[in-house]
Amino acid sequence: MNILMIEDNESVCEMIEMFFLKEEWEATFVHNGKKGLDTYLNNQNKYDLVVLDIMLPEMDGMTICKEIRKYSTQIPIIMLTAKDTESDEVIGLEIGADDYVTKPFSPLTLVARIKSLKRRANAQTHSTELEDSLYEVETEHLKLDRNTREVLLYDTLLEGLTPKEFDLLYTLANSPRRVFSREQLLQMVWDYEYFGDERTVDAHIKKLRQKLVQNGPQVIHTVWGVGYKFDDTGAIE
Repeated sequence: MNILMIEDNESVCEMIEMFFLKEEWEATFVHNGKKGLDTYLNNQNKYDLVVLDIMLPEMDGMTICKEIRKYSTQIPIIMLTAKDTESDEVIGLEIGADDYVTKPFSPLTLVARIKSLKRRANAQTHSTELEDSLYEVETEHLKLDRNTREVLLYDTLLEGLTPKEFDLLYTLANSPRRVFSREQLLQMVWDYEYFGDERTVDAHIKKLRQKLVQNGPQVIHTVWGVGYKFDDTGAIE
């Protein structure tokens, strides 16, 4: 795995580099926001994942995340946020980050988050082709194929989903009308415990809904006090 880490604290980078080397991961460390974005844009096929601090010289992490998402919706992005900055975490997830780690953090926590994202990416990349149908999930108005990451909603291709948005839609649509709690979605989609941090699910659901409704009536519904469900059997806004 080859990782781009944009973080202005050089001591943190030196410490993280030791853990990356232990995992036999290659990494590029950039300490300036604008240079970090340029590094990614000039080597888009090189990196498998981006670790991105929010507070950076010249260009902040939020802006970098938005710019990266203009070029790729697939590369996983982990944002580093300061302690107790709930708004930064939610905004970061809404603009396309797949995960966040709160500072101060253990290097082992960051490594675990990276491994989680990598496991899911590998499972999607190496999944076998389906013999019976091109689409793994077919409901009344939605067709979804995990091999090609293609989603048809109301007979129109749905574009621009981030990896986590796709995984979230797949999980919900694979069990239509089943209600999932936020805790269940955290475990099933993110592949590890978030210790009750439900803002992650809510932020991704909000962004996913904004993209889904461009194709037609909303298909992800809130079940108040419980969680969320996928239901496209009626034209329910």
